[in-house]
Amino acid sequence: MAHIDNLIASIKDDRLRDALRAEYDRVTKYRRVGLVFDRHLPETIALPDFEVRAGEKVLIMDETPEGVRPDPTHFDGSGVWTVKEIGSDGAVMLLDNDGDAREVERDRLVATREFGDSIYPGLRSTGRIERGGDKPFHTVINAENYHALETLQFTHREAIDVIYIDPPYNTGGDFAYNDNYVDGTDPYRHSKWLSFMEKRLILARDLLKPTGVIIVAIDDNEHARLRLLLDEVFGADNFLANITWQGSGKNNARFTAGGTDYMLIYSRNQNRLIDADIQWKEPKPGLDLAVEAARTAWTQSNRDPVEATRLYRAALRKLKDTLEPAVFRYDQIDNEGRVFQADNMAQPSPRPNLQYDVLHPTTGLPVKMHPNGWRVTPDRMAEMVADGRVLFGPDESTAPRQKRYLTEQSFQVPYPTLRQPRMPASKRLEDTFGESRFLYPKDETVLARWIDVVTSRSQHAVVLDFFAGSGSTAHAVMSLNAADGGRRQSIIVTNNEVDQATAKRLLKDGLRPGDADWEAHGIYRRVTRPRVETIVTGVREDGSDYSQGFAENVEFFDLTYEDPGLISLGMNFAAVAPLLWLKAGATGACIDEIDDGQGWSLPPEAAYGIVFDTANWSAFVWASAQRDDLRHIFVVTDSLVEYQSIVAALDPSIPTTRLYADYLRTFEINTTNI
Repeated sequence: MAHIDNLIASIKDDRLRDALRAEYDRVTKYRRVGLVFDRHLPETIALPDFEVRAGEKVLIMDETPEGVRPDPTHFDGSGVWTVKEIGSDGAVMLLDNDGDAREVERDRLVATREFGDSIYPGLRSTGRIERGGDKPFHTVINAENYHALETLQFTHREAIDVIYIDPPYNTGGDFAYNDNYVDGTDPYRHSKWLSFMEKRLILARDLLKPTGVIIVAIDDNEHARLRLLLDEVFGADNFLANITWQGSGKNNARFTAGGTDYMLIYSRNQNRLIDADIQWKEPKPGLDLAVEAARTAWTQSNRDPVEATRLYRAALRKLKDTLEPAVFRYDQIDNEGRVFQADNMAQPSPRPNLQYDVLHPTTGLPVKMHPNGWRVTPDRMAEMVADGRVLFGPDESTAPRQKRYLTEQSFQVPYPTLRQPRMPASKRLEDTFGESRFLYPKDETVLARWIDVVTSRSQHAVVLDFFAGSGSTAHAVMSLNAADGGRRQSIIVTNNEVDQATAKRLLKDGLRPGDADWEAHGIYRRVTRPRVETIVTGVREDGSDYSQGFAENVEFFDLTYEDPGLISLGMNFAAVAPLLWLKAGATGACIDEIDDGQGWSLPPEAAYGIVFDTANWSAFVWASAQRDDLRHIFVVTDSLVEYQSIVAALDPSIPTTRLYADYLRTFEINTTNI
């Protein structure tokens, strides 16, 4: 741009120069800086199992020969229409955006949503597993992930600790845009992918806590573009790491073996992480092995530190390939059986205030000091000498060393690279089902490691994955809980999409989306849900034993699309009831019925309460004051003044939400801003 400015300025003709300057300013006035791509809007999603009714937006399926069912994955290209009238004979009158009318047979229509339309979602429970006592429920949602993210704006805004996603890598045919797979030869495939990702990342950003973190897996195809997109959505200053994962490789490749994936990590607000003094740490690899080897050497040596050190060093040499180098350096055992290393005490750079005499305990003379001085102050040095943490030589001619114990150095800052084969994860998933159902799942052990790191080992972290795939994220979170007794909670979202090859075969067999036999081959029905059920219960779908299972609770949901009028009139409370339960932490029972008797509901087995009739709210306030386990209170009222009066009488530490105004407003606002 500066080069063009200079060229224009060099023009001597005033009129020409001014004209070119004006045109240049006009053209560049609205230019976007940074990542530039065509935003393909609107994106639509077909809902083949949703009822077509008056006022509904629809797509028109291609015509098919007589006797052949229309295919709800192929449309006639005429765009989105609105249903004006449905005739008794099955004919439907449609209107387009210009008001033009068209009549089509009912069985050629599929309900659709354009991204940007206001939606009013609900959740329908399709099953639950209870093996975790009072732990929060893990949540598995079968839904289009964009609409699921909108739904979570109501239940989990600024409530997620970490988001992990493994989106489609855009290698050609691996992701669908407007219900069509994007071919690898599509000249707009990169901008379509960026449009697809941008809308979801904007919603995801607002779900993170101020100290929250997002981890996005990607390969070389979109790595550079994704990082620029994340810079725009989250801010370049919030970039934290680019993790490189070498998981495989090809020896017959021309240039490099390849097989590298990445995990780009961004914070919601890096300053908040710094203010909270959050530092990423993880156990040093092999630490437990070294501690066990030392314990064995101490026992076998009859507590002789010299012999114990000899045995311990022999054991370390055998473990060298599995130990972090920093662990391997702790190679001595003291008189109490503790593993230590003798470390340098010199100050790295000259510090006059740390240049002082340290007397040898036997000769009483100043010991040899590094010219830069000591690492610690005189007072701290005196404390260390008294505690036996300074190792002196036979006389003052030898510089003393600091005694560092292995158990005090058990954590380290994680390295941004890892080498771990992907094949074992595939084998473990295959063993889960007893057959191969999903290629290239993410390794749950790698996910568990990084989720643990970025949440600072929090045992109460809430983890979201809205590209859940095979369900590795839920598996990782449950594994962490099993390891340390935590109460972490996962929320995973996937649709029931059928892969291209299977879809072609099913279409050839006369099946269509929405048919039971078609849906049985979708990723949610065939992979995600059965994996979660198997790892939690320990029993495979065929009844065979898989494991002892996990002590966890899980509930499965389908996302539904509701009529806002019925919701606001309280005529479809069952649809939003699970949303209130989720917003209150997904613990205990779900209040799924309106109590017409007393006008409010506060069952002892639920962790929240609802005021349905504000005429009797004082009784609810008294009852809620007797509880110390409430996590949320919902008040159904059209009056903001009435709502504020009730809230003023409640415990101020308990969050409150006004229904149905906050519910309806959430989706009206969010959809118009994307």
